[in-house]
Amino acid sequence: MAKEIRTIGVMTSGGDAPGMNAAIRAVARACAYYNVKCIGFYRGYQGMIEGDYCEMNARSVRNIISRGGTILKSARSQEFRDVEGRKKAANNLKKIGVDAMILIGGDGTFRGGEIFSKEYDIPVIGVPGTIDNDIAGTNFTIGYDTALNTVIDAIDKIRDTASSHDRLFFVEVMGRDAGFIALNTGVGAGAEEILIPEEDLGLDRLLESLKRSKRSGKSSSIVVVSEGDKIGKNVYELADYISENLPDYEAKVTVLGHMQRGGSPTCFDRTLASRFCVKAVELLLDGQQNVMVGIINNKITATSFEEGLKEGYGINKELLRISDILST
Repeated sequence: MAKEIRTIGVMTSGGDAPGMNAAIRAVARACAYYNVKCIGFYRGYQGMIEGDYCEMNARSVRNIISRGGTILKSARSQEFRDVEGRKKAANNLKKIGVDAMILIGGDGTFRGGEIFSKEYDIPVIGVPGTIDNDIAGTNFTIGYDTALNTVIDAIDKIRDTASSHDRLFFVEVMGRDAGFIALNTGVGAGAEEILIPEEDLGLDRLLESLKRSKRSGKSSSIVVVSEGDKIGKNVYELADYISENLPDYEAKVTVLGHMQRGGSPTCFDRTLASRFCVKAVELLLDGQQNVMVGIINNKITATSFEEGLKEGYGINKELLRISDILST
């Protein structure tokens, strides 16, 4: 028989993502709606270990839906990886009276939560919040859409300079070992080439593609590079290689970096976060645990951590085909 849930804890962990504040707001207000106490833990698992928390209600989360980052802050806790660290966290939850936890983060957050829940029989629900979109069990993660729009805006500006000076720009985007951001923004920004870890384009093919672009009359080009791509040791060495072999191009590099994780979330991410977290609260109250919420074909779903932590959805091959056609 599932235990009664009177108090729900919430935290954000791992890399921050736009929409995390909207998620925190939704947890607090859903708890208020269902007459459940809500406790927010600062700095993820580390806050649980140190007992660093605050009580949250419907009014304490006002005016945060539009803010980037996370008011609960985020961290990666090395201490939580150890048995003693998790024991401290469990003792603190018991002392405070927290019956269940909602974890907003990525795969590392979910793995830690799954272990913790099994060790101490604490119901846990995962909410996928990461710009990388690299979690199975959901078509979209919180923050991904905002990151795409941030990258598109940046590339549009870079293209103005590339066109004005007849330059080749390599634009590196985030995504760890997943090329979702690079592929979608590459198509959306009209990039001449897109380099992602899932597809090994190879230096020879890249050179030939850029030569073909030059012969067709293009005086400037944009190449979007996922940070996990292995075609070169790094994007700077890749640019140097192209400059040496294609002296007609003046190659420049722009690494967008952490700007992709900041900024006000898009309407899509605010709505997604709201839908996810109302569902997360309702799942806990319904006696479910050790699952993550997701969205499949616009329907909110619940997937076991085991399934959710498998390799994420594969790259859309159709987008690769479209990219090849449109870069002609």
